[in-house]
Amino acid sequence: MTTPFPFTAVVGQDDLRLALLLNAVSPAVGGVLVRGEKGTAKSTAVRALSALLPEVAVVPGCRFSCDPSAPDPACPDGPHGTGGGAARPARMVELPVGASEDRLVGALDIERALSEGVKAFEPGLLADAHRGILYVDEVNLLHDHLVDLLLDAAAMGASYVEREGVSVRHAARFLLVGTMNPEEGELRPQLLDRFGLTVEVAASREPDQRVEVVRRRLAYDDDPAAFATRWAGEEAAVRARIVAARELLPSVRLGDGALRQIAATCAAFEVDGMRADIVMARTATALAAWAGRTDVLAEDVRQAALLALPHRRRRNPFDAPGLDEDKLDETLEEFGGDDGPDTDPDGPDGGGGQPPAEGPEGPEGPEGPEGPEGGGDAGAPAEAGEAGQPAGGGSGERSPVGAAEPFRTKVLSVPGIGEGAAGRRSRARTEHGRTTGARRPNGALTKVHLAATVQAAAPHQRARGRSGPGLVVRRDDLRQATREGREANLVLFVVDASGSMAARQRMSAVKGAVVSLLLDAYQRRDKVGLVTFRGAAADVALPPTSSVDAAAARLESLPTGGRTPLAAGLLRAHDVLRVERLRDPARRPLVVVVTDGRATGGPEPVALASRAARLFAAEGVASVVVDCESGPVRLGLAGRLAGELGGSAVTLDELRADSIAGLVRDVQGTSRRAA
Repeated sequence: MTTPFPFTAVVGQDDLRLALLLNAVSPAVGGVLVRGEKGTAKSTAVRALSALLPEVAVVPGCRFSCDPSAPDPACPDGPHGTGGGAARPARMVELPVGASEDRLVGALDIERALSEGVKAFEPGLLADAHRGILYVDEVNLLHDHLVDLLLDAAAMGASYVEREGVSVRHAARFLLVGTMNPEEGELRPQLLDRFGLTVEVAASREPDQRVEVVRRRLAYDDDPAAFATRWAGEEAAVRARIVAARELLPSVRLGDGALRQIAATCAAFEVDGMRADIVMARTATALAAWAGRTDVLAEDVRQAALLALPHRRRRNPFDAPGLDEDKLDETLEEFGGDDGPDTDPDGPDGGGGQPPAEGPEGPEGPEGPEGPEGGGDAGAPAEAGEAGQPAGGGSGERSPVGAAEPFRTKVLSVPGIGEGAAGRRSRARTEHGRTTGARRPNGALTKVHLAATVQAAAPHQRARGRSGPGLVVRRDDLRQATREGREANLVLFVVDASGSMAARQRMSAVKGAVVSLLLDAYQRRDKVGLVTFRGAAADVALPPTSSVDAAAARLESLPTGGRTPLAAGLLRAHDVLRVERLRDPARRPLVVVVTDGRATGGPEPVALASRAARLFAAEGVASVVVDCESGPVRLGLAGRLAGELGGSAVTLDELRADSIAGLVRDVQGTSRRAA
């Protein structure tokens, strides 16, 4: 699309526009992460921002966009002399979700390096984005190693490529913008912290505003050039304001009072490390410059906190982002001295469709965005004297029980070696990891195995006319390194919610164990699914997804009671795996059955459950049964079920990573697909 949608024509989304503009004024803020549902103008606003950035002067012919007034002395295309340069528009470079490491950081031509001795480097997207915008849509779906490379470059301002003894470094300073839909999974907390600001966006619920969104979009689609012309004046005004704010920024004074408020706010919200304090200081300074002031006020500190702290205060992945604004105001007032904070976030009117200077109210209203909603009925009030029902217990539904405190679990893994999506659970053949061997390349050579290549070329040197030092290497001699790393799996939880599990203390412990396993799945980048069974049937409470938040919410609201249709639960899980195998055949499943092993629902419940379990064993699906049986008399039914599944059983105590039994017992399982 040659004509981008005008930035000033975006309806609403004041927080998003303000965060982007602050980064345009001061790239040192560190970028912005935009979280929100699909269809909320996230990508439109980011693409529109690039048209507002001032032109940049570059050294003619330099592939790394060096500034002619201060060229990079280590530029691979250098050395450059000082002098005149050429002006070009600031670039917005998009990083696709499926990009490779070579596409991101650049690639060395290994064939030319070996055969000609030439160090030929082809720049990647990081070089293209230097002094512009690097936009990563769905950043939470990028492989971990790409996110690490991306954020390291953003933090250091340079990209390093190390391969087979050849080292290339080039400048990579850019405005990093990432967008994500939280329903598709979260970023790790340490990666969230590397984004300077975060904003939550959602579609407006006001009919008039939604009408205006549709009206402007239709007008733009009918004639993009004419629509852009209508907004040219507003665009020019914002562009001029960015330039003026950049020039004013070095003159902005951050006083001791504002610094004290920043430090007190970060301490009050218990954010880890010092990066939050630094980002808040830079953001408050940029806010003052954007408003045309040379002093940072309390209102700047408040707005900076609303943008810089929500994603840093999450203590675990299931905490909803956002800030308690009452607590924020109390902290600012306590440490504000005589100049109390101005809690009105609206600054001078930017006019002409521009976002307000100090931004709108905090993200998603006073209390921040709501957490993920749990599915299912909240249930009736708990019955007095609630106790676990026997195997043939009644069918009454009990109210949901809260989960016990989560803990660090032992590692459950799928046996064999897979080739699925990068993660941290099971062994897999990957592009990254320790080198385990070599093979002939299938397609383009990416990771050369130097020793194997030399070994393949050495016997042919005389036939190739080589009698002295040196080595003649041909394409047929090149060998690709095979590497072993870790993959993510599909962890499918099959949870018994029947009457035999409904004792409040036991169900709390069971939910605590499943939440602990969900936390482990989050850290290992797994997909998760949730099947529950109770009464007369089994339900898919959550289809396989990357959002462990949603799984935790569904589990929290899980009602209990009724008989135990174990066979129905296993068969429903089998159907889920069958469908998911068609969608993602490379991702290997791990089935975690949480039950006491009793089967009381349906005709011939024990025999049917046994036959259903043997389906998993026949297909080589890795499985583990979390034995929830308690009390002095135990029937050992969970262990028997594990044997029929072809997996193993662990008790709730053995599931803990610091348990002695948990340290010495490994998950056993067979996999006919194991390599």
